[in-house]
Amino acid sequence: MSIALLFELAIELITFGIVVAASVALINRVMAQATVRRRLGEHAAAPTRQQTSGLVKDGQVTNPFLLWVQRSTSLSDTKDRAKLTRDLAMGGIRNPAAPTLYVVLRFGLAIGLPLGFLLMQQFASKPFSGVLLIGGALAFCGVGLITPRALLDNRINARKTQLEQEFPDALDLMVVCVEAGLGLESAFVRVSREVGESHPRIAEEFDRVVQELAAGRSRADALRAMAERTDVESVRSFVALLIQTDTLGTSIGQTLRTYSNEMRDHRMLTAEEKAMRIPVLLTIPLVACILPVILTALLLPAGLDVARNLGPALKGGG
Repeated sequence: MSIALLFELAIELITFGIVVAASVALINRVMAQATVRRRLGEHAAAPTRQQTSGLVKDGQVTNPFLLWVQRSTSLSDTKDRAKLTRDLAMGGIRNPAAPTLYVVLRFGLAIGLPLGFLLMQQFASKPFSGVLLIGGALAFCGVGLITPRALLDNRINARKTQLEQEFPDALDLMVVCVEAGLGLESAFVRVSREVGESHPRIAEEFDRVVQELAAGRSRADALRAMAERTDVESVRSFVALLIQTDTLGTSIGQTLRTYSNEMRDHRMLTAEEKAMRIPVLLTIPLVACILPVILTALLLPAGLDVARNLGPALKGGG
């Protein structure tokens, strides 16, 4: 009876193993086919009308309240509105209503925080009065005005740093695509598709260039717009290099290869520079944390001996 049970258990285990192996093989085959279809361009390389609709759609604000805010604030000036729109775009915010919403948020905090402070004083056990009350309200008003701009500047700087880190890898892949025979527009499409998950920000910028080209914008204008949106020195140099190469009619592949090598050397020099700064930065915790402990460990025994020997003598002399 036990032998029969062991035989049935062995058959069940073998059957389970065969089913698991077949399932794993089937999943791997399906995933391999999906990867091949994606790499061969299952979707059309050129942007569709839905992809380019974001470029040709009306960018005007239609909400009545937002229109009133736009007419009643500094956004009524075209230059101020364009500057704020550019700053928001550099931070990755491209909604047409974003400048107006930013102004609403800023003034809302500047008014709401002082009102909240004054309201809390009504229920406090020891409320402020006089100068302290006015100073607190003004301080909260200043915080409400400064905080949105500080957050936006922090977002812009963080995005620029991320773009600087992502751009060399995307440039290397673009060099491979161009040397493999793809045109510049097709290379932008392929690179934005391949690095979309690992480098989403530079992929978004490349995809934006492709959409602008599909919408009818010239190559030079689309590249200059990318340089303005990113405000990264390496991207600006890349755009200037492409425009100059296109104007002179020289080889794009050789130009990109040379610039890619320069970017790789610049990346190595930047890493070495940061590495050389480490000993200097280590002196701060060394002086602030480690040195006092060492001095205490060295001087404490001598201090205890002095206190132990001089203490009785001073008491006896008194």
